[in-house]
Amino acid sequence: MSSAVPFGLPVSDELAADMQERLGAVEQLLLASVDSDDPLLAEASRHLVEAGGKRFRPLLVLLASYFGDPAAPGIVPAAVVVELTHLATLYHDDVMDEAQIRRGEPSANSRWTNTVAILTGDYLFARASDLLADLGPEAVRLQARTFARLVRGQIQETVGVTPDTDPLKHYLQVVADKTGSLIATSGQFGALMAGAPPHVVDTITSACEKIGVAFQLSDDILDITSESEQSGKTPGTDLREGIRTLPMHHVLSGLHAGYAGDARLRELLVADLSDDDLHAEALGLLRAHPAMDRARADLRQWAQDARAELLTLPAIGVRDAFEGLCDYVVSRTG
Repeated sequence: MSSAVPFGLPVSDELAADMQERLGAVEQLLLASVDSDDPLLAEASRHLVEAGGKRFRPLLVLLASYFGDPAAPGIVPAAVVVELTHLATLYHDDVMDEAQIRRGEPSANSRWTNTVAILTGDYLFARASDLLADLGPEAVRLQARTFARLVRGQIQETVGVTPDTDPLKHYLQVVADKTGSLIATSGQFGALMAGAPPHVVDTITSACEKIGVAFQLSDDILDITSESEQSGKTPGTDLREGIRTLPMHHVLSGLHAGYAGDARLRELLVADLSDDDLHAEALGLLRAHPAMDRARADLRQWAQDARAELLTLPAIGVRDAFEGLCDYVVSRTG
């Protein structure tokens, strides 16, 4: 077995070598796709591409393609499409969140301006659309529907919970739309472009959405527990911005009302945490709160549900890699 593929996935040396070659092709096309004759646009577009990133979504496209013909011509472009889409949303997210750091580097909005960051994100969406045009109407339709979910999720997060909506249900729907949808589409693109049987495409799509939700839950936990050098962004960003993630919902549910510090934490979670001292106090209390263990249990359940679906797929080597992703999204939170 080899760990040459990202995340140390359990794949054969042969599959690892093939994956590395194809990931290299994705990287080349990705860099070519963000190029521009305009120096500022070229620099701003390359900003996040060259900052690195896990390339999680392109990896899913490539992995899913092994359930059909992995050499099919549309697979690498589809992998680039999902990464461009993901990167574009990051530029926009950082503007809305007023983020200062992304992937360990100054965010585009802090390095240039909000306007430049927004327009750069728009440019990446346009470049993704250009690639999609060669993949056929079904691919264009799938991307359009995914984009609609991304926007819906962002609007729902921005507007917040309505009086007649369960806060936790609302939060999970936002996660499914903002994160799960594009990760589901990544798996769907790979299987679809490779000509996998329809039931395999459907299963991969559903399992990948669950992996996507789990991935975001783990990100939300890391936002609380990690330091900036680990996560690549300022710890407690969601907390400061008033974005309630899974651990915070569990605190506010009142299930741990007897825990020392619970009352003070609940008070802080509904307060303005732009003050550094109050933010630090809330972050410290949240890190020690039993709601964190409950959130980790929820994360494990989402990963287990994804694994249960994956186990219905043909028992080929790449299925082990998908199962490895289920392990990865849990283990990354420590």
